[in-house]
Amino acid sequence: MPGEEPRTELDVRYSSAGATATPWSDAVRQLKAAELFWISTVRPDGRPHVTPLPAVWLNGALHFCTGPDERKARNVAANPEVVLTTGVNLWDKGHDLVVEGSAVRITDEDRLRRLAAAWEERYGSFWHYDVRDGCFHHGPGHAYVFEVAPRTAFGFGKGEPFSQTRWRFT
Repeated sequence: MPGEEPRTELDVRYSSAGATATPWSDAVRQLKAAELFWISTVRPDGRPHVTPLPAVWLNGALHFCTGPDERKARNVAANPEVVLTTGVNLWDKGHDLVVEGSAVRITDEDRLRRLAAAWEERYGSFWHYDVRDGCFHHGPGHAYVFEVAPRTAFGFGKGEPFSQTRWRFT
């Protein structure tokens, strides 16, 4: 369920001595603040597909949008399992997050209006969306909106102490 508290575990095999598990509340703050995510999907022939995109954390889940003819939308139609990652591209500083879950299309227009407002609040007026016909509309195009409630998430603390935290949701 979106918003639930996960079971939190430190993986000592990949953590420095004295490291502690990252609290889920810290990970949520990072998910809310992140400007860019990388989404990994699986093509129908089994090959991976990875691309950057903005996403919004709202009501215990990440949300992304994509045109219905884009590769990621076609991949999700065939296999809804996705991974969204964000963090810092340095090996010894920062904190990386990996969120695994199923992408579920959102078509309820009240929810879409709340998400459109969240997108614009997070990213500015360039990301203004109108809502109709179960989609976001921007200029001449439209986009499907998906929710990814975390099933499992990982946090990687980089730099001393290094840490690897796993959060499991029921």
